[in-house]
Amino acid sequence: MSEFTTHTIETAPDAAKPYLQKASDAYSFVPNLLANMAESPALVEGYMTLSGIFNKSDLSETERQIILMTNNRLNGCEYCMAAHTTIAQGARVPADIIDALRNGSAIGDAKLEALRVFSIAINQTRGWPTQEQLEAFLAAGYTQQTVFEVILGTSLKVMSNYTNHIAQTPVDKPFEQNVWSNPQAQAA
Repeated sequence: MSEFTTHTIETAPDAAKPYLQKASDAYSFVPNLLANMAESPALVEGYMTLSGIFNKSDLSETERQIILMTNNRLNGCEYCMAAHTTIAQGARVPADIIDALRNGSAIGDAKLEALRVFSIAINQTRGWPTQEQLEAFLAAGYTQQTVFEVILGTSLKVMSNYTNHIAQTPVDKPFEQNVWSNPQAQAA
């Protein structure tokens, strides 16, 4: 298996260094995800830019984490599940919602559950939800704008989840208390 480089600010390609520095300034460390992405300056720039755009959506932090964590679980990304559990806890996303997202179980709030279910549909159908799935999502109180914001969040997770799978990104120390194991990997 090929080994991928987990860069530091010093070892990263010059075009990636500003992005790693920005992450270090924001988090007091460079997350291993970004350190691996730095091998491709375009990828780390794209990921950080898209993440910033997603954070500007009309979705609440809880709604954004529902989209992101649902994709993490479906894509089997152990790194992102640990990281986003920690992020969600820090953002005061209710513990029962975090637990549901980690376990793939229903969320008690009907509107938030509709978001989780639609996020599953977008991921599993590769963007081809049925008319019934789309109508159910809109009937739950979401809008056409939200449909596209689910796609935006899903796109963000393709970038990070796939990077972590290929690079076998180790979980950072700040996320270790929320380690998650992919049940599908255990069954294989």
